[in-house]
Amino acid sequence: MAGEMPEHIRFGDEINPAKSHASATISVARKSVTDQTGQPDYDTSIEKRGDYDAEERAIQIADADLNHKKKQTFSGWMLLWLAYQSTGTIYGDIGTSPLYVFSSTFTSQPSYDDLLGALSIIIWTLTLMITIKYMFIILSADDDGEGGTFAVYSLLARYAHIVRRDPNVSGTVKMERYLTGDLKPMNKGIRNMIENSAAARVILKILGVLGVSMVMSDGVLTPAQSVLGAIQGIEVVHPDISSSTIVGVSCAILVLLFAIQPFGTSKIASSFAPIVIIWLLFNVCCGAYNLAKHDHTVLKAFSPWFAGSYLVRNKTDGWRSLGGLLLAFTGVEALFADLGAFSKRAIQISWLFFAYPALLMAYIGQAAFIADDVTGTAYTNPFFNTVIPGTFYFGLVIAILAAIVASQAMITGSFQLLSQVMALSYAPHLSTKHTSQYFHNQIYIPLANWLLMIGTVIVTAAYSNTTRLGNAYGVCVIFVTFITTCLVTLVAIIIWRINIFIVLFFFLVFALLDGVYLSSVVTKVPTGAWFTIMLAAILSTLFVLWRFGKEQQWTAEASDRFAPSHLLQTDAEGDISLTTAFGGKLVSRVNGVGIFFDKVGDDVPIVFTQFVRKFRALPEIIVFFHMRPLSVPSIPEAERYVITRTSIPGCYRLTIRHGYTDNIVTPDLGRLIVEQLVLYITRDTSSTSSASSVEHTPAVQAELDVINKAHSSQLIYIIGKEQMKIRKGTNIFKRVALMAFLWIRENSRAKLADMNIPFDSLVEVGFVKEI
Repeated sequence: MAGEMPEHIRFGDEINPAKSHASATISVARKSVTDQTGQPDYDTSIEKRGDYDAEERAIQIADADLNHKKKQTFSGWMLLWLAYQSTGTIYGDIGTSPLYVFSSTFTSQPSYDDLLGALSIIIWTLTLMITIKYMFIILSADDDGEGGTFAVYSLLARYAHIVRRDPNVSGTVKMERYLTGDLKPMNKGIRNMIENSAAARVILKILGVLGVSMVMSDGVLTPAQSVLGAIQGIEVVHPDISSSTIVGVSCAILVLLFAIQPFGTSKIASSFAPIVIIWLLFNVCCGAYNLAKHDHTVLKAFSPWFAGSYLVRNKTDGWRSLGGLLLAFTGVEALFADLGAFSKRAIQISWLFFAYPALLMAYIGQAAFIADDVTGTAYTNPFFNTVIPGTFYFGLVIAILAAIVASQAMITGSFQLLSQVMALSYAPHLSTKHTSQYFHNQIYIPLANWLLMIGTVIVTAAYSNTTRLGNAYGVCVIFVTFITTCLVTLVAIIIWRINIFIVLFFFLVFALLDGVYLSSVVTKVPTGAWFTIMLAAILSTLFVLWRFGKEQQWTAEASDRFAPSHLLQTDAEGDISLTTAFGGKLVSRVNGVGIFFDKVGDDVPIVFTQFVRKFRALPEIIVFFHMRPLSVPSIPEAERYVITRTSIPGCYRLTIRHGYTDNIVTPDLGRLIVEQLVLYITRDTSSTSSASSVEHTPAVQAELDVINKAHSSQLIYIIGKEQMKIRKGTNIFKRVALMAFLWIRENSRAKLADMNIPFDSLVEVGFVKEI
């Protein structure tokens, strides 16, 4: 087997680095670790002391990774570029609402007063719901730059003890809970209530999961609605086009839309932005033209009095019409979910200085035209009936293109939310691709993309027209905005520490606004909204089921988490044996280097415990190998490796810090690990000189000789395979839930054959845990 190992490394006068890898280790590098802003992540004074301690420095750098996630900030041209990209992704859905808001609100020619009332509601909804609530309040409740309801839930979980963390990653989560004395009495009381009440924690969990599920449900519906609606626009010039043709073309466009997602958010948004910008500018031109040519008195709608009088005058009918008016802000939930792909300032710039005034002008212009319409049909197709004369075909083309790209906000938002759900162990870890080296939170999840595509194609074929789809559309939007209002209220009390009476005032205002809209769309449930609610319920069940299974798994694994000294002991003669707790029998040493994959990076890897207890043998050189992913594209070679010793003779813990573009597990991995051990061992004698110019002490040379001998013998990778078994006596409901969890786990876990290391050097140690 040794003959099949990578080429032998000689530890004499020179160290030959492995191909394509630098041989620097973090324990000997003289360069400080810096974050994105160039500030050191650890105490650089250690290096200035004469008694420089490499292990202390390695530990400090490792600790700097824990509790630290870099939130990107942008300024200048980069910020403007992000604002440009956000226009192409976020405002497709909100921006295409002028196509159908008035036609969805009225069933007959509206009176002048009703038209003013509806326009006033649209103006003040865009102002209160999006501009004030989302732009200035909700977007501030980000979790290290990420948005969406689950990000708010995750943010709360860092400031209050409401979530049980995955033991494998709990040390990498930055907990920022305020001291009791730092909170006002009433704010402290709210925090204590949600921490101590099991019911409150369950409610928060349900709200977080429902928020994600409903946005993803809209992620299935929105592409079908927008693309189908766009293609149906062809009926304006070709009334004889068949329904099957419209559905077929729509499905083809949907497949194409999802097929381009691997190109990444940045490229797609940059390509789509000109379409959305031209679309909104065209709406501005049409609106200004109609306002100048027709009834400019509709500007009175800026007075909220007209909104109130509309609802009072029309009573139940006015209340029901809110279900159509809320279409003016569909897509706002995706706006917050897409925060991680862009930034708060970029979204604020693109909305306040472009999308918001453009949409106001579009609706005002349409209202001005409808007010002067004598045919009584303008409201039925408010966009195409109000375009500037001679621009109909241009408007048709740009409307179709804008409606097609309107789906992107929901697709991008679904990727962002799913990554957050996976981070808190509410879903299995799916393959995630980072699509930009500059914008770290822009991601693509292949499996989610193709499942969304299948779902939207099925929905398009099943519903076949936007009228039927429209009954299911918009319900999840208002549910999510209400959930977001509730969660951000807690953020304001517990994290922002704002006076509770001020918070309650804003909560009542926005909750009342959400509640009025929510009550009006509940009537859609029997006629179509049941579909999105059912889909959200299914997704929520899967998320909660996975989380339940993971918590059972963590409990079962807890007994195998302990320090090395709890497992092994060394006597005066240097013989190693199991401790009394594990039988006290001697453990033999076998030739070779054993690399044990460690998913936790702390204490003893479970696979190592199982290996020693089963075989009562240890490799001459043992490496606990842990990969620590960081939210940056790449980690420089000189800052990548952290090595420390354990209490077991000949045993080292190696952590590789890596970014999402770094390729770590390669066929050359074993050679690289051995090189890093050599550099680590020689650190005390190397000083600032190269290893090749140093004459090692007898102790150091002896340790190097052991590594040399072990590596020349064999090098193996030991990986654990944990099987779960349901404990006897488990009740039927819990058993069914765990069976579903185990099935998903088995079909989503990484396969041994997929690892990019020599297959004949892999050893898989299986063990069983009862749950």
